Amino acid sequence: MFLYLFLGLVSTAFAADADSVYQVVPAVKDVRLTGGEPFVVDGSCVIVCGSDDAQMRRNAEFLQTYVEQASGLRLPVVAQVPKKGKSIRLVTVSELGVEAYRLTVDGRKRSITVAGGSPRGVFYGVQTLRKTITHSPISLPAAVINDAPRFAYRAMHLDVCRHFFTVEQVKEYIDILALHNMNTFHWHLTDDQGWRMESKRYPRLHEIGSQRRHTVIGRNTGLFDDTPHGGYYTQEQLREVVRYAAERCITVIPEVELPGHALAILAAYPELGCTGGPYEVEPTWGIFDDILCAGNDKVFDLLCGVVDELVDIFPSKYINIGGDEAPKKRWEQCPKCQQRIREQGIKASGKLSAEAKLQGYFTNRMEQYINAKGRSIIGWDEIMEGDISQSATVLCWRGIEHGIKAAKEGHDVIMAPTAYCYFDYYQTDEEKTWNKPLLIGGYVPLEKIYSYEPLPEELDETTRQHIIGVQANIWTEYIPWRQLLLYQMLPRAAALAEVQWASPTQKDYAGFLRRLPSLTTIYRQQHWPYCCSE
Repeated sequence: MFLYLFLGLVSTAFAADADSVYQVVPAVKDVRLTGGEPFVVDGSCVIVCGSDDAQMRRNAEFLQTYVEQASGLRLPVVAQVPKKGKSIRLVTVSELGVEAYRLTVDGRKRSITVAGGSPRGVFYGVQTLRKTITHSPISLPAAVINDAPRFAYRAMHLDVCRHFFTVEQVKEYIDILALHNMNTFHWHLTDDQGWRMESKRYPRLHEIGSQRRHTVIGRNTGLFDDTPHGGYYTQEQLREVVRYAAERCITVIPEVELPGHALAILAAYPELGCTGGPYEVEPTWGIFDDILCAGNDKVFDLLCGVVDELVDIFPSKYINIGGDEAPKKRWEQCPKCQQRIREQGIKASGKLSAEAKLQGYFTNRMEQYINAKGRSIIGWDEIMEGDISQSATVLCWRGIEHGIKAAKEGHDVIMAPTAYCYFDYYQTDEEKTWNKPLLIGGYVPLEKIYSYEPLPEELDETTRQHIIGVQANIWTEYIPWRQLLLYQMLPRAAALAEVQWASPTQKDYAGFLRRLPSLTTIYRQQHWPYCCSE
């Protein structure tokens, strides 16, 4: 049965509804059919883009490619509306929101107009067109569509540390995000099992930290494959991915884990640990006691040097500094860390030990440096266990209650709870029962993702404004290859996209399944494996 699911064959629940041309995923806010003559794409049609803006030109080129894939017609891109023939016009209109668009189809006037509040809005209008022209001949009913996203932050995360993915595979991942109207790619670049970015200032990070000598077989069985695993991205490759994502209106947010999940750093620079080692790039999965020493100023020298490189490569507003799963055992026994606690006057309070609050010092010190570079930090919700600045954005993963607490304390919050947003978990009962494929565990089926409401009822209207978006995560301990990565992602990314984009009043799971073929047709065209368990 897994083979059947893996091949991505279409289930009967995904059968196309021929009468629902504009019924796409994510659902658009408003569709008004205006009657009259439909617009038929044929050889007389051109794409009109009179703007010199680079993103607008890319939008026109994307649309040109999508039409060619669907119909075989390669429409010329021109600067002015022709006197004869048909046209698809791409324009910006200031009264619309930055990511909003209006799509007007008028067969009588022989025109389609995609108007966006910015080139980003036009891009999303083009994506909606892409999902409506999956079959030839292309005939679109006369209509006016108005659409805009619910959340400003719409993301997916990818861990490339446990298993490395090539630049081309990362670009493919970004392509999938773009199709689903997501605007943020959270790139998890460092962990115990590997450091994945070139550092010209601290080259041992990638020379040593990117390679592990072998990898555990199964769930920490004590058996190893005796095959070296590694890889890192050069700074030019990182910039290439950033450019590629930007063309698709996606911001790349890098993550460098600190102070925990740092064995790849310690393997390269053992003097930065509390014990001095020896350390190795970790071949197993889990949480490990050896973390960066909070009492050693050389740790901050290295991290600030890495931040300098990050801000030079990544133009994102945010830098993610991790902060999760950092045991304090070494800090409790470390003279340097204990000296730091005394110097800073850190005291235990409530359920938090002085060592737990020392992480707040660590976080704040790094945030101040990052803020001085004109950027802001995101951290996993454990960063709230210390005294942190209200300007830190909290990525909630352990449970919705942590997001509620962060919002009430005035932090911006990104919701990514494991119960709804962990795509490395199983997605069907059969997989979970038989452990096929071998995954980390858990169970997050399509319908459960779709049911998620990111704005908790416990928050009042003002506090809800701190919930800035939703993100799904893919950790790759048990995902070593591209086909399984995409299978874990699809079509769950479609359910997530509707949570991120559409209003709650638009959501209807049965209707979502009827609209899903607008995406699964493209999955098959692109040879993207996907699960069809419904």
